[in-house]
Amino acid sequence: MSRPADPVVAASAAGKFTPGPRRSNVTKPTHERPIPRGPPLPRAAFTVPEFCEAHRISQAKYYEMKKEGWGPVEMEVGRRRLISCEASAEWRREREAGGSDTA
Repeated sequence: MSRPADPVVAASAAGKFTPGPRRSNVTKPTHERPIPRGPPLPRAAFTVPEFCEAHRISQAKYYEMKKEGWGPVEMEVGRRRLISCEASAEWRREREAGGSDTA
């Protein structure tokens, strides 16, 4: 049993089909964020990769420090771990003060 030919396919094969108006793939946003004004806000916290980049250490070293108990204090925000700027500064002060646990 053969299926009836699709009229669009048959017209296209005969060169008689003209496509309808094209639709843009770009969707308009339902809401737009306001354009920020003024200077950028200061950073309030680092992600682990950002902390490592800012302090020029590898992530492996960060997790080693954390395991040994001399890493910075972390805070949990949902499933993310962040290091506040205050905790980062405190960690730097402890490193500058010296100790046997520094690298």
